[in-house]
Amino acid sequence: MSDETPRLNPEEWVDAHGDVLFRYAITRLNNASQAQDAVQETFLSALKSRDKFSGKSSERTWLIGILKHKIVDLIRKESRERPYEDLDLAKQLDESDERFFDKKGHWRTGPSEWHINPRKSFEQAEFWDVLTECLSHLQDRLHKAFTLRELEHLSAEEICKTLGVSETNLWVILYRARTKLKACLEKNWIHPEGEKV
Repeated sequence: MSDETPRLNPEEWVDAHGDVLFRYAITRLNNASQAQDAVQETFLSALKSRDKFSGKSSERTWLIGILKHKIVDLIRKESRERPYEDLDLAKQLDESDERFFDKKGHWRTGPSEWHINPRKSFEQAEFWDVLTECLSHLQDRLHKAFTLRELEHLSAEEICKTLGVSETNLWVILYRARTKLKACLEKNWIHPEGEKV
């Protein structure tokens, strides 16, 4: 480690970053025990590889990057142990879902019609609480697919490999997840008139 590289403070990680890392993990894993394990694994991995920290990002950003990989690995492992049935889910779509998304899961109408500033809401802690609660009510398959795509920004190909589903089924799974989240957010965050709850 050069003199110009910021020093890491592993003895302060739990107090300084533990809560943030846990919230990040619980939102994506929807399981407190798994989230705690992922955070602990992150700290262990960071401790072992602290000499690789270049200082190009903050300590927290570096830890979140490690945690992101731990989460994806955990989801991948769990999916191998409990493979999903690759059903023709397109036949199961509700007609009501088609009001919001097309067959590929893309918005027909989007958050711009919710009469709120999505960026401002995104930054508000209350929104994250509601989103986390809404995510917790999704079926496991929907939760994991949405998390990997929208929160972890994995490609469709990577998600299909991780979850063991076809690309067609992935788009249907994402479509259903977005529909359910939209309904939950509208009920718990946005009044019909477009105001925050």
